[in-house]
Amino acid sequence: MKLSFCSLFVLLAGSAVTDAWVPSASTGRSTTALMASKGAKKWEKKKAWLAKRGFSEEPEVAALSAVGVADKESATMPIVGSGRIGGLLAEGGDSIVVGREDSIDADGSGPILVTTRNDVLDDIVEKCPENRRSDLVFMQNGYLDNFLQSKGLIDNTQVLLFLAVTAKGADPIDGVTKVNPEGLTAATGEHAQAFADRLAALDLKCNVITPEEYRPAMFEKLIWISTYMLVGTAKECASVGQAGSDHKELVEDVISELVAAVSAKEGITFPDGVVERLASYTAVVTDFPCGVKEFEWRNQYFYNLGDDACSAHNGLLRECAEKGFLGFELP
Repeated sequence: MKLSFCSLFVLLAGSAVTDAWVPSASTGRSTTALMASKGAKKWEKKKAWLAKRGFSEEPEVAALSAVGVADKESATMPIVGSGRIGGLLAEGGDSIVVGREDSIDADGSGPILVTTRNDVLDDIVEKCPENRRSDLVFMQNGYLDNFLQSKGLIDNTQVLLFLAVTAKGADPIDGVTKVNPEGLTAATGEHAQAFADRLAALDLKCNVITPEEYRPAMFEKLIWISTYMLVGTAKECASVGQAGSDHKELVEDVISELVAAVSAKEGITFPDGVVERLASYTAVVTDFPCGVKEFEWRNQYFYNLGDDACSAHNGLLRECAEKGFLGFELP
């Protein structure tokens, strides 16, 4: 027996999704949206995704069982949050976009993509059934270790998103650079491959790496967002690209300072070329606006290391405070 692409699509799109979510009893209605591939363009992407995994125009039934996990998980993947990233990921396959007032079914299985802001993570974890918490996939910017450890979730799947979505529904800008043509986005953990497959369906790149490889990469992303945003804000730049070009030496000094501070504190050895990798990524997202945000998740890690370790970084934070550019008080 043979399956056509159309038959396979029916199987993927027609999988039952009602077991993955439970509408809020308090609201009497669900904020869940079933978001499948729409239109010829997205169907072409799905066909390309299948072709990369060995499907021909008339694949054997045996080939379907070879991607059983992807069929089971990616076709009905719950996504918490319907913002720019959540909306993007929902386009990569049949998805269940779960509102904050909805709940995850305790009897479900597979990855649960958490695409919300950091400040609502605690609420999301607490509302998630305990037996499903290990399926939560975190992809927020910043230093999550303390939070994840406090929840017993430090071994959960984590993702470093090196991509930009300028507005909800806009085409994403992938973190593919001249220095890293393989892309900088990376995932580690139980559901890392399922997440990488979801991005592949969107023609976006994702590297599945070990926890040991993930840790320096995580700090590298933290250093990027803590440096370019800070320098750009302090020097009144319109974008990260302007910060990198107009204040190149200062950016490089801060990056080098933070790399040394993290290495000393965490015992991490960074791969050579951190400054070049981050500059190359900045060139890709050059128009991204600057702003010092989510301090407790980003710059506070370095601020707490003290002036001896992070004098340039901490000095720039104080400069921003003096100019009235921070929406919070420094500790």
